[in-house]
Amino acid sequence: MEGRKTPLYEEHVKCGGKIVEFGGYLLPVQYKEGVIKEHMAVRTACGLFDVSHMGEILVQGPDSVKYLNHLLTNDYTVMENGKARYSPMCMDNGGTVDDLIVYKRGDGDYFVVVNAANREKDFAWMKEHVCGDVSVTDVSDEYGQIALQGPKAEEILKKLVKEEDIPVKYYSAFFEKTVGNVPCIISRTGYTGEDGFELYMPSEKAPELWNMLLDAGRDEGLIPCGLGARDTLRLEAAMPLYGHELSEEISPVAAGLRSFVKLKKEEFIGKEALAAEQPARRRVGLKVTGRGIIREHQEVMIGDRLVGMTTSGTHCPFLGYPVAMAMLDADIPAEGAAVEAVVRGRRVAAETVKLPFYHR
Repeated sequence: MEGRKTPLYEEHVKCGGKIVEFGGYLLPVQYKEGVIKEHMAVRTACGLFDVSHMGEILVQGPDSVKYLNHLLTNDYTVMENGKARYSPMCMDNGGTVDDLIVYKRGDGDYFVVVNAANREKDFAWMKEHVCGDVSVTDVSDEYGQIALQGPKAEEILKKLVKEEDIPVKYYSAFFEKTVGNVPCIISRTGYTGEDGFELYMPSEKAPELWNMLLDAGRDEGLIPCGLGARDTLRLEAAMPLYGHELSEEISPVAAGLRSFVKLKKEEFIGKEALAAEQPARRRVGLKVTGRGIIREHQEVMIGDRLVGMTTSGTHCPFLGYPVAMAMLDADIPAEGAAVEAVVRGRRVAAETVKLPFYHR
């Protein structure tokens, strides 16, 4: 099996992780407990994820804000230190290069987190579009990243961190803190639909922190979780995944992320295309009403009419029924429309429903 190892690779093997290649990295798809137990742990107690495959890029210099506003669809003009802000990054035609999170560490000092599979592509794009006095540095190999997710995440973290060092608000972070004795960025963010934290530490310290967290959370039911549960959790919470609900062909407008596209900004890459776009198809939720599970890349029909394609789909362990997200023709109602997905030649009945499927 080819792929890069994260700093936690040996810990996954010790924990009985079933290793697969994902985004160029060798990562656990699940552990001995299995995807359903891992999923339910995050919804009811807490789960621990290795997300060290994500990319980290520094944007620094006096023109950083101007550059970020040119590069990204969201607005970074007014942003407090210690805040995080999500944004798509688009091409001139409105297609999506990636979606990412920007943290403000200080004036002219930003920490950008990008998707693993897009790390090299994103870094090249960011370098290519540098404007003004700004430097762009890929520091991905210097960091490990661990996500502690679930309703008991704060309770567990409090055993290792001073209470005043835990960010209170969602999408905020503290820099230069320690968890136990490991230097960390502590961020109240996540990709599961639950409360929780993402911790960034020097890559060589990742195994120490991983084991420290597992020990601290044992009584709260903390278990290690793999890519399988990460995907079912984000899908249940209707969070887009690049390459599925966002791509070079799917704009943030079509993906239902218009609130992150700030057309009042003077300019940004893709502004004209996004301002003019009337998407032929848009992202909707599907709840299966028939028998079967809908997966990605399956045709969606109303009678004899092809109305779209699914982008992700699974059985949701917490909700107890299968769902999917799909790009459907814009005239199809986003709620209450009866459709059928073609699964291996057989039609599975579903209806369009409001997103997200799951609210905590």
